[in-house]
Amino acid sequence: MIRHLVLFKLHEGVERDDPRVVKGVEAFRALDGTIPEIRFWELGWNVSDRPIAHDFAINSAFDDADALRRYVEHPDHQAGVALWREFATWVIADYEF
Repeated sequence: MIRHLVLFKLHEGVERDDPRVVKGVEAFRALDGTIPEIRFWELGWNVSDRPIAHDFAINSAFDDADALRRYVEHPDHQAGVALWREFATWVIADYEF
């Protein structure tokens, strides 16, 4: 199995209730059950006030690297990524477990 972690940082001045952010969260929330390669899907807003913390996280799992690649290339995932590019940056970590 491959764990796929994504941590998002909103751009300066962008808030969680910004309509673009709301739409972006909805787009990623809708992926669960839509893309068959997803084996585990969880997402949420950060609750830490530490300055090094990111704002939003997605924790997901896939059977193998090929399944993760198909997810990454899936048009619904790419549509969500396009939305998030407008208001955030992110880092990822993919590892076997």
